[in-house]
Amino acid sequence: MTAIRHFQPQDWASLWPLLRSTFATGDTYAYAPDAPEAAIHAAWVEQPLATYVACADDGTLLGSYTLKPNQPGLGGHVCNCGYVVAPAARGRGLASAMCEHSQAEARRLGFRAMQFNLVVSTNEGAVRLWQKLGFRIVGTLPGAFQHQRHGDVDAYVMFKPLKG
Repeated sequence: MTAIRHFQPQDWASLWPLLRSTFATGDTYAYAPDAPEAAIHAAWVEQPLATYVACADDGTLLGSYTLKPNQPGLGGHVCNCGYVVAPAARGRGLASAMCEHSQAEARRLGFRAMQFNLVVSTNEGAVRLWQKLGFRIVGTLPGAFQHQRHGDVDAYVMFKPLKG
């Protein structure tokens, strides 16, 4: 069983190693692979509207997501999320659960749509999952991601209206 809840400051000790190892691969997120802890803390915890963690019954942190307006002002009705799942928890439905949770939270907070700005085309599992959950590819950004192994690859903008 997994519980998804708001991030608490004491979660950082477990969340930072997960974020660091995820971003260090340079294959799914645009953060610099060697980004300093303070910069990632600001981006993942301080700047979003909300940060959530997914934990096993024993308290082990299994994943996290952030939720924030995609744009300020007149674009603020569309939210943006980012998700990470611990390697040991992959393939067990956690990303799906966090995405469903994030959509419910977004609706609760008044957002009318969700947009992912930079889904790396080579991250085929994520692309398939987001499509299964109702997101559509609404744009392709040619060569927009500097993949650490494959060089410049396309990235997708994916979008889903959130109905009440």
